[in-house]
Amino acid sequence: MLLEIGAVATKLGLTSFGGPVAHLLYFHDEYIKKRKWMDERTYADLVALCQFLPGPSSSQVGMGIGILRAGILGGVIAWLGFTLPSVIALVVFALLLKGFDIGNAGWIHGLKIVAVAIVAQGVFSMGKNLTPDRNRASIAIITMVITLLLPTALSQVILILLAALAGTLLYRKKDAPAASALVVPVSRRAAIVCLFLFVGLLFGLPLLTQFTNNPWLAIADSFYRSGSLVFGGGHVVLPLLEREVVPVGWISQQDFLAGYGATQAVPGPLFTFAAYLGAMIKGVWGAVLATIAIFLPSFLLIVGALPFWNRLRRSNAMQGALVGVNAAVVGILLAALYNPIWTSAVLTVEDFVLAALLFGMLHFWKWPAWVIVIIGVIGGMIIPYMNIGM
Repeated sequence: MLLEIGAVATKLGLTSFGGPVAHLLYFHDEYIKKRKWMDERTYADLVALCQFLPGPSSSQVGMGIGILRAGILGGVIAWLGFTLPSVIALVVFALLLKGFDIGNAGWIHGLKIVAVAIVAQGVFSMGKNLTPDRNRASIAIITMVITLLLPTALSQVILILLAALAGTLLYRKKDAPAASALVVPVSRRAAIVCLFLFVGLLFGLPLLTQFTNNPWLAIADSFYRSGSLVFGGGHVVLPLLEREVVPVGWISQQDFLAGYGATQAVPGPLFTFAAYLGAMIKGVWGAVLATIAIFLPSFLLIVGALPFWNRLRRSNAMQGALVGVNAAVVGILLAALYNPIWTSAVLTVEDFVLAALLFGMLHFWKWPAWVIVIIGVIGGMIIPYMNIGM
């Protein structure tokens, strides 16, 4: 079972382009549709839980699936398989391509346009399932509007809580399909230990860093804190990381932006940007430390939450709250589709044409994602030489 988890997660880690929204779509296709490791309702509830928790939501969903399948070790293997391919690629970028202006390369821009198509297709599919009526569509639209106008981590947390309240008021008395029982192979004692460890590291690492002035502890503190205070996925963590590594002189602004461009070019979670930064700061061991530190809060929280989630999700109030949260997730994803995904990729008429064609190939013609990636890369390299619309 562990080998199967590792093989499937590694396959996803090698092919999951497009950011957190697209990852949820890939997970749904591989884990739910093809392998039927859990039902649709359980997967939607797991996604909703991960929206409540800080950290990279798509990576937490992958960890959660691994934990539910084979315990804590299954979660570790699922995380390693999904994360290692992009970590290795970004460490290579850091060690071999430092100083090159890779952030403006045409093939990277093409991958950004691929992300637009993949995310748009994912939002369209999730919207049909999670916002089928006026109330839920309204929650999604209001969430999208406020997320775009007030793009802060705090506003996103407040919106999720308000959506949960709205869902409880609107849907708690409706007959919802019974939630299937989750068999969580983690004890409550282990869960409580993980939750205490999460809080202890969050407050303890800054104190240790201040008293010891150890550079390795400083790296662990910066990346652990960044991973602990971010809701909504990888793009949200970028400004936090920039404030942690650029002003103190660990990395230049130019190298930071080049690494961000490289991160867009690889599959897997955007949080693996930490591997690039760690490699730039302290070489390979710096990459290992930064990667573990930024993902550790997410792992501790998902292990700590799952044993208590089974009971909560089966109550009428929680079912209504989850309906509201799922609708809010659609709104947050719509906002993310526009900014930063659309705004960083669709800059010209040619970009929009390529994005529209890729969306059609993916959604209507059902072409596989790897073909879309190849066409997007080629299109991104050709676009700079075109004069259409100029």
